[in-house]
Amino acid sequence: MMTKLDEIAPRIYRLSTFVPEIGPTGFTFNQFLLDDDEPLLFHTGFRSMFPLVREAIERVLPLDRLRWITFGHVEADECGAMNDFLAAAPLAQVAHGALGCMVSLNDMADRPPRPLADGETLQLGTLRVRHIDTPHVPHAWEARVLYEETTSMLLCGDLFTALGDGPAITNDDIVGAAAEAENVFGASSLAPSMPATIERLADLEPRTLALMHGSSFAGDGAQALRALAKFYADRISAL
Repeated sequence: MMTKLDEIAPRIYRLSTFVPEIGPTGFTFNQFLLDDDEPLLFHTGFRSMFPLVREAIERVLPLDRLRWITFGHVEADECGAMNDFLAAAPLAQVAHGALGCMVSLNDMADRPPRPLADGETLQLGTLRVRHIDTPHVPHAWEARVLYEETTSMLLCGDLFTALGDGPAITNDDIVGAAAEAENVFGASSLAPSMPATIERLADLEPRTLALMHGSSFAGDGAQALRALAKFYADRISAL
């Protein structure tokens, strides 16, 4: 395996590792590095991927400069290498929603995490990220996303999960690809609140959607999110 590195916005990098054995056409695991005065990593990848992800980060900056370790929810592919990064970056701190810290991360993280209130921001320097709670969307009680306010980029976690190994960034349909992956994996919680939660994210009007599994999307993010909300509303109503 190898980890590809692409700059998808000024000083925002997508790190992508393709695993061909997962699913019918393979599956990507993506991290996002925000390079600023206080660098932030969104997703760590599995522990087994730590050497690959570390090498990719170090093409941009020394790993010991990392200040914030973040992820969408508590799951091995999202935060499996969390403590490896804490060991390698002495100034780094995990930052997550207050619920995730209380339920899991206060115990799991080798250093105390920084709990974030819904809507709280971290000023990284030029870049600024806002924490948004999205419980059970797409899955996990402590799920959340981050919104980078200066570039209007939504770091989506597992929303819009897609199969295969596409380009780093696309303006193609990502809702159809997400529907295909949902048909294969059935990974979403399908909570009654799901469409409304996604509609609230659409109100941010993001210009870029950074996906953990699949190509990032450049274009009308609000339209894509509303189409995704409708897809889930239809699926929930059919249960």
